[in-house]
Amino acid sequence: MHLTLRQLKVFESAARHLNYTRAAEELFLSQPAVSMQVKQLEEQLGVALFEQLGKRLHLTQAGGEVLGYARSVTQQLDELESVLNRIKGLSGGKLRISVATTANYFIPTLFGTFSRRYPEVTVSLDVTNRETLLQQLAENIVDLVIMGQPPAAADVEAVIFLENPLVIVAPPDHPLAREKKISLTRLQDEVFLVREPGSGTRIAMERFFAERKMHLKTGMEVGSNEAIKQSVQAGLGLGLLSQATIEQELELKRLVVLDVAEFPIMRDWYIVYRRGKRLSAAAEAFKQFMLKDVRALLHKTPRSSKRNKPKKQAG
Repeated sequence: MHLTLRQLKVFESAARHLNYTRAAEELFLSQPAVSMQVKQLEEQLGVALFEQLGKRLHLTQAGGEVLGYARSVTQQLDELESVLNRIKGLSGGKLRISVATTANYFIPTLFGTFSRRYPEVTVSLDVTNRETLLQQLAENIVDLVIMGQPPAAADVEAVIFLENPLVIVAPPDHPLAREKKISLTRLQDEVFLVREPGSGTRIAMERFFAERKMHLKTGMEVGSNEAIKQSVQAGLGLGLLSQATIEQELELKRLVVLDVAEFPIMRDWYIVYRRGKRLSAAAEAFKQFMLKDVRALLHKTPRSSKRNKPKKQAG
């Protein structure tokens, strides 16, 4: 067999997306170029790697086997690159990071500072939902993941770098907006707008109230933080959101944070990566940057000053 690394890389991307067009976009190739690379690989191996069923692309049994080896080869090469980067020092390199959609409200500010500090590092950023983050961790296709709660059962390292308080928001003219120390039982009369199942924010919300044997009325199921904010502003219900997502709305007085007993729910932001993974010099530099500089850059107060009353939420 005369396989090329390019063929394996193109195949791995196509197999991960199960879509030639998305693979082409990721690799900055044309769709015909991706198709040609896969076809050449199939000819070298003498087996079909994909099959088209209706409008969807599926891996064949042989394709599934080849995918495992392709990932192993590319991961070994990534480790080699990491080792060489460490030997050479941080004079360049690539950094692949995926972040939860909620974190995208503050991550661009941090990336701007990091890029100015390390201009020779090329950063690839993917903003996506929790399900995809977990998949990317399982498949080891990114260097670092930034998320609100690491998976409990996964073989990962998770390091806290910032607090992530969850608060209840309402429109400024809501009857509860001017009340103090609102009891949790009062909330049972309100309708809550919620994220999709599997969302970290929704998981935290459901666990918090389940522990108190409370059941909230839920209205619309909304797929993004922006949609929740707009729906709350429109008077369709209350929302539970990360404090990081509502700074602009609070400043413009489009939303208010309700003063509810036992709130905020205190959670954290984590840097997550596979246990045993050799971080490249660029990834290690970014990790240390997040641990040492983030609070100052985002004007956050120290963790100890905000841990007195709110109960820490594990999930």
